[in-house]
Amino acid sequence: MKTFHDLQEGVYDPNILKAFFLAGGPGSGKSYVIGRTTGGLGMKIVNSDDAFEKLLKDAGLSLKMPPEEEEPRSAVRTRAKKLTAKRQANYVEGRLGLIIDGTGREFDRISKQARELEILGYDVYMIFVNTSIDVALQRNEKRARSVPSSIVTNSWKAVQNNIGKFSNFFKNGFIIVDNNDKDEDMMKIVIKRVRSLATKKVQNGRGKAWISQQLQMKKRA
Repeated sequence: MKTFHDLQEGVYDPNILKAFFLAGGPGSGKSYVIGRTTGGLGMKIVNSDDAFEKLLKDAGLSLKMPPEEEEPRSAVRTRAKKLTAKRQANYVEGRLGLIIDGTGREFDRISKQARELEILGYDVYMIFVNTSIDVALQRNEKRARSVPSSIVTNSWKAVQNNIGKFSNFFKNGFIIVDNNDKDEDMMKIVIKRVRSLATKKVQNGRGKAWISQQLQMKKRA
């Protein structure tokens, strides 16, 4: 894995010190939304599911999550989370722009992580991808790595219960996307807003100080 000093973006990365948390349950269409809104910006995607899927394939385990493979699958999930945490730590060391993909089920964990990033100088935001339970269930059935419908339903309910909490926490940095029918006019508005936030000057005072320090170090080098 590359270290911060090997990464090319550095202090001149236009998305530096921006972190977007992505929330939405299985079947919400997060991959579609994040591709449309942040594609081409060069932000670093942090998603343990990507590592999990690759490791499942490497281990010869099914993407359909059969109950008889629960024990080996749990070990793979743990390994995927550790690998993803190391990758995120590397990105954060360089204060690179982040997209932190998740479901949004655990408000306390996400808000804690967001506060930690703010302390490091990040401006933090959330893109909340919302759908009806019916749409989520239909999309889940079509996914290569589908999960049992009960998990989709329970996840959807948990995520819905956190909308108000996330809205209050992220305030003006909270972006909700109705992704039931992929309305193009609505998507254009969301794209414009996300890209504006991703490329605007850092607002966090600690972040401004970090950038100034890095620029001074480059001048002396």
